[in-house]
Amino acid sequence: MTAPHLFSPLAIGPITVPNRVAVAPMCQYSANDGCASDWHIQHLMTLALSRAGLIVLEATGVERIGRITHECLGLYSDANEASLARVLDAARRVATPDTAWGIQLAHAGRKASTQRPWEGGGPLQVGEDPWLTASASALPFADKYSTPEALDSAGLERVKNAFSKAAVRAARLGFDVIELHAAHGYLLHQFLSPHSNKRTDAYGGSLENRMRFPLEVARAVRAMMPARMALGARITGFEWVEGGIDTTEAATFANALQAEGCSYVCVTSGGNVAGARIAVSPNYQVPFAAAVKAQTTIVTRAVGMIADAAQANEIITSGQADQVALARALIDNPRWVWHAAEKIGAKIAYPPQYERATAKLWRGAVLARPG
Repeated sequence: MTAPHLFSPLAIGPITVPNRVAVAPMCQYSANDGCASDWHIQHLMTLALSRAGLIVLEATGVERIGRITHECLGLYSDANEASLARVLDAARRVATPDTAWGIQLAHAGRKASTQRPWEGGGPLQVGEDPWLTASASALPFADKYSTPEALDSAGLERVKNAFSKAAVRAARLGFDVIELHAAHGYLLHQFLSPHSNKRTDAYGGSLENRMRFPLEVARAVRAMMPARMALGARITGFEWVEGGIDTTEAATFANALQAEGCSYVCVTSGGNVAGARIAVSPNYQVPFAAAVKAQTTIVTRAVGMIADAAQANEIITSGQADQVALARALIDNPRWVWHAAEKIGAKIAYPPQYERATAKLWRGAVLARPG
């Protein structure tokens, strides 16, 4: 049997994507009270032309206080749903029919109520309409961040219901995939990590207890999804600090998610402990994905500083991951997937309007960047 490569199809639960390239969620900080804007139309239509097999929309708040910034995308109101329908319909019209569409449902927890990155990125100040944040425990993320409210039983139920309601809206919008954000220091990660979860009830202490609320959310979301949709999660494989989550705990969580109906995990790292020293370099997170894949049977995606076609293909052919996710590489070069296919010798469906500019018709042209 031929080993899979970057442009081989991949079954993810009930769906099959045409290749192993996924667009990672990318916050755009350009919404109006959670509603998608014209910026989202151009952004997603551009990604729709990329020919990535799966396109996952940015972290989308399941409640207003769960947004990172005032301008983050949300899916907690009828207006949010209607605006996203407009954007998604436009993007689908220019994508190939086999392109899968996903949405990352998220709650920022104690990392909410912040400025946009280009406005400083810190916690909102007086006069900027800050709001009370929530977390597993009443521990601020970093200096100058406000102390969050530790979620009580009513708060846990409210957040879980918010995820469920957002899942219903996502299904109604026709998404193929829901991805739960349980990484980068946001709420579900805050419950999972012993650095941010100091609870003494059934939701704190042991790994089993720390996983309890994220798994309850996964169970509640899966119950609201039709069988045609795949559920996945972005998880942390390593926290880059002593005593934090490692790949063994990540694999245990991935197995538990699979038991709740999740079909894949995207393995990333960091983001929950301010000041953690992260050794960023090409492929720096791939070993975490590989370790999780080795300890599970769930579809595993690698992400982080993946920018070269040969690099991406090697991750797949070597069996380190089943899928790769790109973000910055596709912003830098929206035709990355086209050029990767040319380099690897794979065939993909170009938009017919643009075929005259591809290598097979423009002989002798060097369309991809050197190297």
